[in-house]
Amino acid sequence: MTSAPLHALDHTNATPAPKERDFSWKSPDGLTLAGREWPAAETGTGQAIPVLCLPGLSRNIRDFSEIACFLQARGHRVIALDYRGRGNSDWDSDWRNYALPVEEKDIAAAIETLGLDRFAVLGTSRGGLHALVMAHRYPADRMAAVIFNDVGPHIEMRAIHRIAATLGHHMKNASMDAVAGTLKRTLGHQFPSFEDADWLKLAGQLASERDGEVVMDYDPALAHQLASLDDATPAPDLWPLYDLLTDRPVLVLHGEHSDLLSTDTCRTMLERHPNAEVSTIPGQGHAPVLWESATHEKVAEFLKAL
Repeated sequence: MTSAPLHALDHTNATPAPKERDFSWKSPDGLTLAGREWPAAETGTGQAIPVLCLPGLSRNIRDFSEIACFLQARGHRVIALDYRGRGNSDWDSDWRNYALPVEEKDIAAAIETLGLDRFAVLGTSRGGLHALVMAHRYPADRMAAVIFNDVGPHIEMRAIHRIAATLGHHMKNASMDAVAGTLKRTLGHQFPSFEDADWLKLAGQLASERDGEVVMDYDPALAHQLASLDDATPAPDLWPLYDLLTDRPVLVLHGEHSDLLSTDTCRTMLERHPNAEVSTIPGQGHAPVLWESATHEKVAEFLKAL
């Protein structure tokens, strides 16, 4: 992949405006949760596997717009979900419910509501952790493959500290440019090739204009999930969950400058899995934005084998 600015790549490889629909479903405890579906385009080449997209900790369905349009044109049905307290989903009055076990039940309810009999998962950061846990619930004939976007069974604590230091802060901003400026200050070292247009584009994925203010699209109470973590907190052993995925193909997208997914972890993921591959995305950190055509093609190639 070239080192050209990502916004330039976007213009060069722009896809037609997608046909998409927003939908909602109920969580087991009664919250209204939001998602977006990009129905499969008619390609005449047979039915491609549906793709379920799960976002990062404080992120939302807009992170997947670019790659969803691309995969839709390749014949895939693509679905992205907003967790509770994120995007257009209801906020939970108890922040302790912003936890993987609760969200797992929400995801399972969405899968049943959507009638997904067989699917692949594309999980960014927290979404990849959900994919690990889902290996218990969904065997290979249901969850046929997993794409981890810059996450694995071992997470570097320095990344957790970085995220904890910013989560829940700067929730309200005077403009989208202000959001872009904050992102550039906090993430510039991980995305050295980003230009101002790229930061502004990223800001538009994380925040929305409401009542004359630009507001981050998540419940700030989410920060409580990370507030008590420190280096003495024992990390859960997630490798046994990863081993449950050895009966289905795995693709790991690794940001070259990521502080969350290390090259050592990527190497171990390859060693422990007979059908895994790693694709390093140059010039990006945590988490790769999934905008550029090279990543689109890599993901499509991986899914085509299914």
